Amino acid sequence: MKKLITAVMMSAVFAATSISTATAANNYPDGPVKIIVPYSAGGGSDSVSRALAEALKPDFPKGIAVENRTGGAGSIGMSYGMNSKADGTIVTMIAPELVMLPHTGNGGDIDYKKFKPLAMVNSGYAAITVPSDSPYKNLDQLIEGAKTNNLLFGNSGTGSIWHLAGAGMEQAAGVEFTHVPFQGSSAAITSLLGHHLDGVSVSYAEVASHVEAGTLRALAVLAPNRLKDNPDVPTAKELGYDVVIGTWRGYAVPANTPEETVDFLTKSILNAAETDTFVKFMNNTNNDIEIIGTDKFAQKIANEDNFYKQLIESIGLNK
Repeated sequence: MKKLITAVMMSAVFAATSISTATAANNYPDGPVKIIVPYSAGGGSDSVSRALAEALKPDFPKGIAVENRTGGAGSIGMSYGMNSKADGTIVTMIAPELVMLPHTGNGGDIDYKKFKPLAMVNSGYAAITVPSDSPYKNLDQLIEGAKTNNLLFGNSGTGSIWHLAGAGMEQAAGVEFTHVPFQGSSAAITSLLGHHLDGVSVSYAEVASHVEAGTLRALAVLAPNRLKDNPDVPTAKELGYDVVIGTWRGYAVPANTPEETVDFLTKSILNAAETDTFVKFMNNTNNDIEIIGTDKFAQKIANEDNFYKQLIESIGLNK
């Protein structure tokens, strides 16, 4: 009888716990939510995330805000989000560095398998960009210059997607650049504008306003086709350099986050990405919208983990 009473009591405890957990999940969001952006303020990841947060506000009456946690080419912020409490209060913006940095030995403890992907909202490709008064008027001239000069090439951090884009460009062209890492693309662009660098390899969206203003010149994009935002800029591939490298931006929570919370967040992000305000912002800032839900996003991440492992090894960036 004593064992029976104990079993009944334990069942009641488990049932109460399950009800409590379900209730907590169903009440989500019952407090403020932070979107962790692992890159500096002012860059593409930051601006896209802030625009998305604005579109998400109706679903988060207690507030939703962006917090920048920079360093380690994104690994610091992604690690923070990965190790945060799995209750939906911390959502992390993730990018290709999540599956790139571990293969370069610069990823710290980040592991894509410890995240639950929610949705992807944006993709973009690298643009090889120089000051408008640079002596290099096209990509061929830049490559020729790299054969005899020590060209300083800025990127968003060692092992980052834009570092890999620059490395892929030099490998395809058979030259070497001196790679200068910054904590985010915006810092690299600022240095380029100050003529402290010869070029940068960051997304076209991040340099578009400067290109349009005439202070920077995009020599080529590392895209499969010319960009609709600036069809006058050739692709590296059409110029004879077989390199196509780009980024994506999506959002994730710790892997053991309750399913109800994951579903709420995913639905909210997918809906926000289609709002007029978000679409207008993306169009005005030359950011391409590419929306992928949870399952396909998870598969994309797994596929790119394998792709970047092989690519990083082939250009000797692995440690």
